[in-house]
Amino acid sequence: MNKKALKTLEYEKIISQLTEYAGSAPGKLLCKNLVPSSDLNEIRQAQAETSDAVTRVRMKGNLSLSGVRDIRDSLKRLEIGSALSIPELLSISSLLTVCARARAYGRHDVSEEFPDDSLDEMFRELEPLTPENNEIKRCILSEDEVADDASPGLHRVRRSMSTINDRIHTQLNSVLNSCRTYLQDAVITMRDGRYCLPVKAEYKGQVNGMVHDQSATGSTLFIEPMAVIQLNNELRTLEIQEQKEIEAVLATLSERLVPYTEVLAINLQLLTHLDFVFAKAALSRHYKGSEPIFNTEGRIHIKDGRHPLLDPQKAVPITIWLGQDFDLLIVTGPNTGGKTVSLKTVGLFTLMGQAGLHIPAFDGSELAVFDEVFADIGDEQSIEQSLSTFSAHMTSIVDILGKADSHSLCLFDELGAGTDPTEGAALAIAVLNFLHNMKCRTMATTHYSELKVYALSTPGVENACCEFDVQTLRPTYRLLIGVPGKSNAFAIASRLGLPDYIIEDAKSHIETEDETFEDVISRLEESRVTIEKEREEIQSYKAEIASLKSRLEQKEERFDERKDKMIRSANEEAQRILRQAKETADRTIKNINKLAASSGVDTRALEAERTKIRENLKKVDSKLSLKQESKPHKAINPKTLRLGDSVRVLSMNLKGTISSLPDAQGNLFVQMGILRSKVNLNDLELIQENSISAPGLDTRRKGSGSSSIKMSKSSTVSMEINLLGKTVDEAIPELDKYLDDAYIAHLPQVRVVHGKGTGALRAGIHRHLKKLKYVKEFHLGGFGEGDAGVTIVVFK
Repeated sequence: MNKKALKTLEYEKIISQLTEYAGSAPGKLLCKNLVPSSDLNEIRQAQAETSDAVTRVRMKGNLSLSGVRDIRDSLKRLEIGSALSIPELLSISSLLTVCARARAYGRHDVSEEFPDDSLDEMFRELEPLTPENNEIKRCILSEDEVADDASPGLHRVRRSMSTINDRIHTQLNSVLNSCRTYLQDAVITMRDGRYCLPVKAEYKGQVNGMVHDQSATGSTLFIEPMAVIQLNNELRTLEIQEQKEIEAVLATLSERLVPYTEVLAINLQLLTHLDFVFAKAALSRHYKGSEPIFNTEGRIHIKDGRHPLLDPQKAVPITIWLGQDFDLLIVTGPNTGGKTVSLKTVGLFTLMGQAGLHIPAFDGSELAVFDEVFADIGDEQSIEQSLSTFSAHMTSIVDILGKADSHSLCLFDELGAGTDPTEGAALAIAVLNFLHNMKCRTMATTHYSELKVYALSTPGVENACCEFDVQTLRPTYRLLIGVPGKSNAFAIASRLGLPDYIIEDAKSHIETEDETFEDVISRLEESRVTIEKEREEIQSYKAEIASLKSRLEQKEERFDERKDKMIRSANEEAQRILRQAKETADRTIKNINKLAASSGVDTRALEAERTKIRENLKKVDSKLSLKQESKPHKAINPKTLRLGDSVRVLSMNLKGTISSLPDAQGNLFVQMGILRSKVNLNDLELIQENSISAPGLDTRRKGSGSSSIKMSKSSTVSMEINLLGKTVDEAIPELDKYLDDAYIAHLPQVRVVHGKGTGALRAGIHRHLKKLKYVKEFHLGGFGEGDAGVTIVVFK
């Protein structure tokens, strides 16, 4: 890519932000040297690495590579047999530590459903060299300190040095105590690496020893007493031996690394590249970017793209397409409307995408691979080169026309500006026509009406405009493709206070054709705004209808599930009772037969009676069956129905009581035990059932219909259940059945009494409540509700 386009489109600012996300110096250098590629395979590989790094960061968190050091010079020293210094060995250790951390980060757990990606091979090739790294860490504690046990010789020397130091301090303390009056301060100091005492100058003859230094005023002399001179000499000898032992340790560590110079070089290369890739991932997350789809057919389709250098809170997303139905896009509209930003967005996205960076646009955005991107944007006049604005632009355009081909993207801002409008428009049309014939993908901004007409009349050329609100004098920054724009100069001038008579005079100087064309554009814009508002309203209605339909379907599905569950449960219970009745009857008849045999009773009569009982049981069994029997029933007159009347629901073969009067379609609600369902009159038949007086009613009014209540099972569902004294295994099944009954009976909430005790029952009940989908929430009772001994359960 040419450097002028990279600078014009501010690609360098993106690279500067990318460099800040790299954690190591080699990684930062790799980011700094990143340039767009024109090889499709390289681009797709780079994009895949960025996407995979984003996925890993989202699932596993960030990978820190800040400890990577450039050890290439150290590796060359190892290859020629030189021993490394302490800082060099620590740099290698830091690299290996990061290598081990990255290797662990790249490893997949068995439980993870994480397919291999483009980064797995790099993570697998890393070699942490753990034994060598551990040895370096054991021997070298810091840049200034080698461990005592790095080698036996170093351990022995330092132990001797410690002994000598103790003897020196003992001797000096003895001298210090005996000559305290001669000393400036009662301290032990060092001069030239030897232990001394600060002696007053007038008493230098009283302390026998060697003078090493004096103070700036000359009042203090630093004297090494004769008693410690020999000990200091021995200490200096040991220090020389210590240095030799340290050098031997460094040489040994260096020799251990010699066989792994190639491995270390590969580790450095891989970690640098990983640092670069994860920096791209961090930039993508910062921009909320996505991976673009690339093609070689010159198609561009950016969906809701935001220029990365604009404030993300204020940037208005734009949608641009080019290269499918047209390869030349002419953007018009007022100044500060966003034309140049749209132009730069297309160019910068192309450069970022071809560099392997994600773009801040919606998923599925498409970019083309171009060999070159040319941009003529901004005022390029130069006093030094004696170039006016027009001359500078034409120089740039001439250079572009000489290099552009069908694999180029050309971007022009205010094409033909800076000279006579008529000649400038003619030149602009000629330049664009040439590029159009060359099949270049071109995007240009302009104010010339001639270019709008050219776009309307030329196949493969399309108009676009940046929307502008004349009422508020503010641009909306929305790009509208297929609609030519207006400069809105008269409207803006009027809103800013220019007198109407001046504006009318200006309009009189516009040619009739131009005025008619601008009026057509205005009418088109008004129609477009109206249609777009109506479309948004329709989309809103559609979304609301879809939401309501989805919620209704979900409610119906849940209701059907509950109804089926209740019918199935009732049928199973009835079958169980029936089996018990059969077993009882069989046992009874068997006993009768035994008695009859022993007493001489007619067995044939008893057998006939037994057969009769079995037939009656079979009839009961058929009635309890879930299969619906189609039999004629007497039609019900809706006017005669009263609340509480007993009926049978034929489709369910269940008894119930009427809880609402029928509507115009004959639909009403029937309470069948704990199930309340909406059914039609045609599915009901009246049954005669004894009425039970409600407690507390005056028995003298027993004959009246209002004094009796038809009892149903739903009236037996209590607002609380008592589980005191039960184990968790005993309480859970009982709680389950109670909650099902309470939920279907439409109780808003219930109380579960479990007591305080050890808390095991309460914990078990709470664990079970968390698994129930129809429980909205639950909490311990408050003051006056039972405190911690009661749990309040609220249903959805």
